[in-house]
Amino acid sequence: MSSTMPNDVNYKEHFESQDDDEIDLGQLWRAIWAGKIVIMVISFIFAVASVTYALSKPDIYKASVLLSPTASEGGGGLAGLSGQFGGLASLAGINLGGSGGDKTTLALEIIKSRSFIETFISKHNLLVPLMAAKKWNISNDELIYDKDLYDIDKNKWLREVKAPKKVEPSPWESFKAFSKLLSVSQDKATSMVTIELSFFSPNVAKQWLIWLVEDLNNFVREQDQQNSQNSIDYLTKQLEKTQVTNMETVFYQLIEEQTKNMMLTQVNKEYVLKTIDPAQVPDRKDQPKRALIVVLGTILGGILSVIIVLIRYFSNSNYSTKVKEEKLA
Repeated sequence: MSSTMPNDVNYKEHFESQDDDEIDLGQLWRAIWAGKIVIMVISFIFAVASVTYALSKPDIYKASVLLSPTASEGGGGLAGLSGQFGGLASLAGINLGGSGGDKTTLALEIIKSRSFIETFISKHNLLVPLMAAKKWNISNDELIYDKDLYDIDKNKWLREVKAPKKVEPSPWESFKAFSKLLSVSQDKATSMVTIELSFFSPNVAKQWLIWLVEDLNNFVREQDQQNSQNSIDYLTKQLEKTQVTNMETVFYQLIEEQTKNMMLTQVNKEYVLKTIDPAQVPDRKDQPKRALIVVLGTILGGILSVIIVLIRYFSNSNYSTKVKEEKLA
């Protein structure tokens, strides 16, 4: 009998220590209820701050356009010639190639490239509205500029920056700012391309989007025109030099295909991307989600206040217990 007593004592002490480690839900509720005033005050402060922040954010409108890749008609002819005369052409040091790559993929990379966007901003004089506008006046449909950044009357930049930045935003800064407004995506199943552009003014967002698609088509078309013309010039010179009849046939057909490509670039206005659903003036703001901001801010305040109340409660409880233990000792 005496041999089992220590085990019983240890068994009892083990469960008592487990009970001490377990969280008492009733105690938690009492702690929260005791600090309800603190919770309400902190939650209210966060709610007011969230409302103030949400109302201070300007409305952002998003314009979008749906585009379809245009069918490439010139690549098929070159691919056929490559299979028919590839061996002879290689003897002359000419690479016929294939379809010339996916123009749609190339166009989507071009529209996001730094050089294209910087040229686009410079061409349409978008630097001031892009970098200095802070919101849109809906009553008179005008952009409102930040007076600390730009003096609209004197057409002068006023912003204060540290070196190496300058008073007038650099092309790199404008590129980074514009890239944040632009979204480009392609549906892999249908190959449809969606381009979206967000800005303070819905009319400006629509206009910039129209210019963007036009400039992209023109950029790719001009590149292909130049490439076709260079190819024709080169093939014509090679034709004058060659004395092989079979090679003359290759050159004539290559010149014919490049001439067709040149004609296509001049005929098709929407050269690489064809508009399916044109850009419209958005009548509803896309951002900010003010109700969501207020709800999340209030919830954050509530969680933070509960944590503060529990920390204070259990800190005081531990301190009181320690004082009692010291008095009993």
